[in-house]
This record gives sequence, C-alpha cells and structure tokens, in this order.
Amino acid sequence: MEPVYGTVIQCARLAWRLQGLTFTVTGVENLPKTGGAVVAINHTSYFDFTFAGLPAYKQGLGRKVRFMAKKEVFDHKITGPIMRSLRHIEVDRDNGAASFEQACEALKAGELVGVYPEATISRSFEIKEFKSGAARMAIAADVPIVPHIVWGAQRIWTKGHPKNLYRPKVPIAVAVGEPIEPTLPANELTALLHSRMQHLLERVQDSYGPHPPGEFWVPHRLGGGAPSLAEANRMDAEEAAEKAARRAAGPEPTGAPG
Repeated sequence: MEPVYGTVIQCARLAWRLQGLTFTVTGVENLPKTGGAVVAINHTSYFDFTFAGLPAYKQGLGRKVRFMAKKEVFDHKITGPIMRSLRHIEVDRDNGAASFEQACEALKAGELVGVYPEATISRSFEIKEFKSGAARMAIAADVPIVPHIVWGAQRIWTKGHPKNLYRPKVPIAVAVGEPIEPTLPANELTALLHSRMQHLLERVQDSYGPHPPGEFWVPHRLGGGAPSLAEANRMDAEEAAEKAARRAAGPEPTGAPG
C-alpha cells in the first residue's frame, strides 16, 4: 500500500475535474499487468508526467509509474519530499550513472519507470531527437519499452507560453503503443522507438479533433503557430549555449569591495 501516492492521485483527479479537463485514454491493454517496463513519454508540457500515469492507473491493477525527474525538482523544499515519498527517481546530470543504476534496479524489481527520451520539452510539439537512455535501461534490465503519447497538455502549460491553469477545459489524449522488446542494440532500439512514437503521435493527432490554424499549441506541420522542428532545435541550441556561457562565467558578484 502507498497511501501518499493514492492521495496524490485523488487530489490530481479532483484538480482535473475543477479544471474541466476531459480524457481519452487508449491502448491500456499494451501495458504489462506485471513486471518491469520502461514507459517512454513524449514531452510537450510541464504536466505530461501527471497524465502519462493514467493508463497504468486505469489498468485495473492500480500500477504506479516511477518517473525520472531532474535534480532541481527534488531539491525544492515542497516538491522534493513529495517526489521522494512517491519513490520517483532523481536525475543528476552531473552523475547520470547513479540515476541509471537506480532506474535499472527498479525495473528489475518489477516497477514501471517513466522517462522522456527527448530529455526536454519539444517547443515544436513534434518528436525531437531521442537520447539512448530508455533503450539502454530496457536492455540492461531486460524489460520492454512501452511508448506513451500525451497530447493536449501543451495547451495548459508549456515552455515559452503563459500558464492556463484556471478552467482551461481542454481535452487530453493519452495513447499507449505496443511494447517493444529489447532485442536490438541501443542505437537501433532508440531509432525504432522514435519511429513508433512518431506514428503514434500522428495517429493521436488525427483523432484529437480540430487543430485551429495559427494556434500556438498546434504544430507547424498542421498549420499551427508552433515553430517547425528545425526552428525549435535552433532555439534549443541557442538556449543551451547561453546557459553554458553563464555557467562558465560563474556566479555574479554580490558587491564590490569597499
């Protein structure tokens, strides 16, 4: 029994009702009823992880996903204790081996571990280039990868746009693809996962409903206002360069000597 996790889920469901969100969850039968699996999720919103756990919860067995999240979330005085109590996995980018090992141990123990192969939010809302971590974990733990697509969450809160938390009343689609067994080398498995998730994303978009032209949350490919994948990649590269420059410059001085 995990009373804290259960309480968090019920609080989240209440918040969703108050926000007027509606959900379509498909492919639940693709999640294993027992045993470990890597839950690979596309990344378009700060809320993706809250919705990506729905299929496991709806499965009837009440399975819970242990999400891998950046260290800063665990360092926060409010979210940190909650994340640890839910047994999520801290990712320290300066010590990635430790989080990788922790994730593999959880997978071998029969847990579902949630990861974002894109690593960061996709500004284009398309599938970005993948890191190989999901594939390497699946191979090391000998468990399948189960693709998940969340669509619509970017309308609530995403990178570079204001929050829309008060009664957004938007539909959220969550789709689970067929499991991928770890029978290929990591690079080939990563490429296969990317292809599967791209096809699954397009299928979800086709059934989602209208994508109004020019809307910020609609991909460029569908006539929306989001940047193209190439433009989004350029923006990401510029942001990364700026962060690197700030780190290299060190902390700003707090004051000049008297």
